[in-house]
Amino acid sequence: MLAGSLDMMILRVLRRGAAHGLFIAQQIEHRSEAVLLVEQGSLYPALHRLESQGLVQSEWGASENNRRARFYKLTPRGRKQITVEISNWRRIVEAVNRAIEPLKP
Repeated sequence: MLAGSLDMMILRVLRRGAAHGLFIAQQIEHRSEAVLLVEQGSLYPALHRLESQGLVQSEWGASENNRRARFYKLTPRGRKQITVEISNWRRIVEAVNRAIEPLKP
């Protein structure tokens, strides 16, 4: 994955509401039609980084199967940041698309 894209996808999943790590990873996999697989070794450092940046906050709760899990949710700052991240991402995608198009005579 490109640098920063995982953070953006995590924030996007959390825009729908609080979620635990496994659910976040499953949502990214599902929404990408299994093209993007997020491993724990990438996911949890990203969640901790987002938390230290004040974009998400976490608290302990019970998962669907009644196991103790850490739930993450967007902060107001995170809600603003996701809009910026998606806008930047779309600009990058458009630029890459232009760069790989054949040159027109």
